[in-house]
Parts: sequence; structure tokens; C-alpha cells
Amino acid sequence: MREKTIKHTNVIVNTPKNDRTRIRMAKILIVYDSKSGNTEKMAHAVAEGAKQIKGTKVDIKKIDQTDFEDLVNADGIIFGSPTYFGEMSGRLKTFIDESVKIYGKLEGKVGAAFTSSGGTACGAETTLLSIIQAMLVHGMIVQGRAGDKHYGAAAVESPKVRDIESCRDLGKRVAELASKVKA
Repeated sequence: MREKTIKHTNVIVNTPKNDRTRIRMAKILIVYDSKSGNTEKMAHAVAEGAKQIKGTKVDIKKIDQTDFEDLVNADGIIFGSPTYFGEMSGRLKTFIDESVKIYGKLEGKVGAAFTSSGGTACGAETTLLSIIQAMLVHGMIVQGRAGDKHYGAAAVESPKVRDIESCRDLGKRVAELASKVKA
């Protein structure tokens, strides 16, 4: 069996080719704003998904408890917001606007988004896109999805079982990608 060596390693995993490859596990930060509690429920489901990737460190923070160093120290950042007038919440928008202070320091980090809205056709996709746009401006790598829920996880009002599963899937996919990028 051939062994590949990658710098800054801490975990050995078996690959499909039966090679033993060392992979560095990622730090995932989930930052959310929630007034009704719906987006908060989604944030915890996203964290559950990210924790499915063995060795991944996951932090969940409300927007008002988050500072820019939290972003700089993460390998993957997932923002969650309620949908307000088809956009992210004012608190998250203000935080992102002020993140110009760390401009350039998020480049190459993995990003994703999730949202809860008050109904169908109420702006969930535009909310996700507004968050993704800010991530792209920071030079982040955005985790999309080919099947459905292309832009991130979204729920109408209180998240249902399928919405929670979508959030878990989002967290897991971000953690997997962040681990690969970090390696």
C-alpha cells in the first residue's frame, strides 16, 4: 500500500483506492440571526450535519456574539438569516458590510448560506444570493448543489423534517469541502 503525505496533517483516512491519505479536518463556523427561532433551529441542524464529518470542529454563534476573528479563524463559514424583504437581516448585512476590515483574509475559505422565510415566493433565493454575493466579494469558495436547493438551505416558517435534512446536508457538504480545501 502506497502512502501519500500532505503537509500539516493530523488524521489518516482510507480513500476508495485503498491509499492511506492524511487529511486535516476543518473548523466550521455557523453564524446566524434569528428573531422567531426558525433560523436558529436551522443553524443547529447545519451544525449536526457538519459534525458528521469526523474530527470537524463546529462553532455556532448568533450574529451579535460573533467577531471578525471568528471568521478569520474558520475554514468554512455558513451564514443563516431570516428573509426580510427578499434580503438578509439588517444585523447580518451590517456585520458583512463592516467585514471590509478583514477584506482579503477570507479568500479561499468555504462558504454557504441558509434562510427561513414567511412563505413561498417571498424572497428566500434572493436572500441566499445576497449572502453568497458577499462571500464571493471576499474571495470565498461557495458550496452549491447540483440537484436542488442550489443556493443553500431554505425553509418556509418553522423548518419541517425535509428542511432540517437539507440543513444537515448543507453542513456536511461544507465540512467535507472545507476539509479537502484545507488539505
